Amino acid sequence: MPRKFVIPTVILLIGGAAGAWYLRTPHAALYYTGFVEGEERIIRSEVTGRVTAVRFAEGMRVAPNEVIAVLDDQDIQTRLKTKQQELAVIDADVQLQEEQIQLVEATWQRDLGARQAALREAQASATVAQRTFAREHELVQTGVSTAQALDDTRGRRDQTQSAVDGAHEMLGRAEAEERKITLARQELVSLHAKRELAVAQLAELEVIASKYSVHAPTVPTTVQTQFLWPGELAQPGTAIVSVLDPVDKYVQIYVPVSAVGRLHVGQRVAIELDSQQGRRVPGEISFIADSATFTPEKIETRSDRMGQVYRAKVRILEDVERFQPGTEGNVYVAS
Repeated sequence: MPRKFVIPTVILLIGGAAGAWYLRTPHAALYYTGFVEGEERIIRSEVTGRVTAVRFAEGMRVAPNEVIAVLDDQDIQTRLKTKQQELAVIDADVQLQEEQIQLVEATWQRDLGARQAALREAQASATVAQRTFAREHELVQTGVSTAQALDDTRGRRDQTQSAVDGAHEMLGRAEAEERKITLARQELVSLHAKRELAVAQLAELEVIASKYSVHAPTVPTTVQTQFLWPGELAQPGTAIVSVLDPVDKYVQIYVPVSAVGRLHVGQRVAIELDSQQGRRVPGEISFIADSATFTPEKIETRSDRMGQVYRAKVRILEDVERFQPGTEGNVYVAS
């Protein structure tokens, strides 16, 4: 072989051998160290009261909507009882008013009808008496009747007219009773409005009373920290316990700026805890922060800028209940 071809051939052989070695050599997978975290839920009091019982200690599992703590509700129960008695009195007043209106209306209708009939009868009698008097007056003028007969018919005419006037007055009084019925109906409307207000106030007190029993979330949880003990006073907003949803956990990692482009939401990864080395659990990138976190307090040089990282969350897809918050592990990303 000519000498001029020896050196290139050697270089080619060395490069091929290096490439073969590189392909056969296992490479370390890209990974990021993170911590298992969970979203703790702080159960707080919504009312003021002294704690009488905390039914679940730290580490205990709590069923959905279970009563975690009980506050002394003696004051609110007294207010509830008073409002219930007030509502009972209003109900009695409403019933009495309705019965009175029904009775007065029925009596008034009968009385009004009787007065109207009496007026018609009096008017009819007055009409007959007036005609009789007119005829008697003509007979007296012709000499057929006497003045005494005329005086008698005049008296009956005046008497029937007085009866008509009296019937008009009695009918007016009966019609005036309708005004009292209207006022009674208005009073009934006022009582109904008063009752609606009392019912609304009672419902509000019942809602407040229900808050003296502090309930757990609507999912199974585990008590992490107890903040109050029986005998202590709770105020609105006071933390009683913190709980953790056993399946609401994730691994939080920080990805350098230079590598954030390799990750995307929904990307599958593998999680390996330090306490369970060699056992990897599937995960999924569920969140990547929109802005980077600067590790140094002041960013002045390019090397400092390289310290920027993006916070990311990895959802645990299997055996999530076995992951304890605070444990450390690695998140492996397929290259």
